[in-house]
Amino acid sequence: MLDIRLIREDPAAVERALATRGAAVSLAPVLAADAERRRLLAEAEELRAERNRASEAIGQAKRRGEDAQSAMALMREVADRIKALDARIKEAEATLHAQLLEIPNLPHASVPVGRSADDNVEVRRWGTPRQFGFEPKQHFEIGEALGILDFERASKLAKSRFAVMWGVAARLSRALAQLMLDFHTREGGFTEVWVPHLVNPETMLGVAMLPKFEEQMFKTVEPDADRTLYLIPTAEVALTALHGGEILPEAELPRRYCAFTPCYRREAGTYGQDTKGMIRQHQFDKVEMVKITTPGQSYDALESMVRSAEAVLQRLELPYRVMALCTGDMGFHSAKTYDLEVWLPGQGKYREISSCSNCEAYQARRLDMKYRPTAGGRVELCHTLNGSGLAVGRTLIAVLENYQQADGSVTVPAALRPYMDGLERIGPGSASR
Repeated sequence: MLDIRLIREDPAAVERALATRGAAVSLAPVLAADAERRRLLAEAEELRAERNRASEAIGQAKRRGEDAQSAMALMREVADRIKALDARIKEAEATLHAQLLEIPNLPHASVPVGRSADDNVEVRRWGTPRQFGFEPKQHFEIGEALGILDFERASKLAKSRFAVMWGVAARLSRALAQLMLDFHTREGGFTEVWVPHLVNPETMLGVAMLPKFEEQMFKTVEPDADRTLYLIPTAEVALTALHGGEILPEAELPRRYCAFTPCYRREAGTYGQDTKGMIRQHQFDKVEMVKITTPGQSYDALESMVRSAEAVLQRLELPYRVMALCTGDMGFHSAKTYDLEVWLPGQGKYREISSCSNCEAYQARRLDMKYRPTAGGRVELCHTLNGSGLAVGRTLIAVLENYQQADGSVTVPAALRPYMDGLERIGPGSASR
């Protein structure tokens, strides 16, 4: 959520920045709601001062033995007016808050201006895509031929955009997640956290998933329950909100958390996109990284987070590129985002496998998450960052496609073999292994 003071001080600059994101936002209603809230607050403050004066006058009259009934009647009248005003203030604050929730974050000055993914800027590449002596297949062709990926049975169990992984595929997925967690915790300085996969609306609101992305969420339907719970679309939700409403000591920042969880997304609005295979599913696994920092630490922390995600791809020897997202392609709550795109030879192009973002104080303001400076002074809002380290399903896809062989088998990357009892090759009959 943006700072209302920033909007109040220079609304034209805020509107220009939002326009670079493709957000045609008029701040006039926000400014009007803010002005009405401030007017009501000033009126209530004046009435409280009047009540205090009346109370003092009543005390003086009683000490002199005079009749204070008229002054007491006036004080009761003022008290009733204050009560009515407080109700109006509460409504005005709710109106302003609801309007602020709909405004996306402002892009950092270093973010390239653009309208869509076509305007994203390549920062660097790593690795050279392999030259095949045969026509490379896509992951679902490889997996179905080996009998380790099963989309027909998944659809029977649920619906489309789900997968069943048999034998070595399930084991490969587990090995990938373990490799990622081992790297982030042993070498990246992250603390692994196990978090709820169902969270309440306040948590979703605090990390800016609500109200904007309501249609993307799966949620519980419990008529007798006191509230709805949402299935997390990413562990970012729970990890970022861990310290909501808290004041952290500056000396303990940055905090680095990671978690391996399933993620659930309705994929509303993606009809016809990536309908085959595991690229875009309703349920997928991901290792997520989250950092909580001071403002001065956050952009160095973003670069470090990107390097952590890159390191996993390098361990697996998967070619990739790093893209700086333009203003029009960034997520709603991001101030700056890098995407890592892995090479998929079956598709003949790079596809997103990780997204790392600095949200600055946008989520922290919603969550009321602050830190106390070591040098003293007033508490300040934290900055929050999140990144995939990595999406496990898409990493499995990349392994199948980049390590496929002409006979239909798949070579297991060297970095994964210790997690798979030394297995070097996935061939026919692997579904039972």
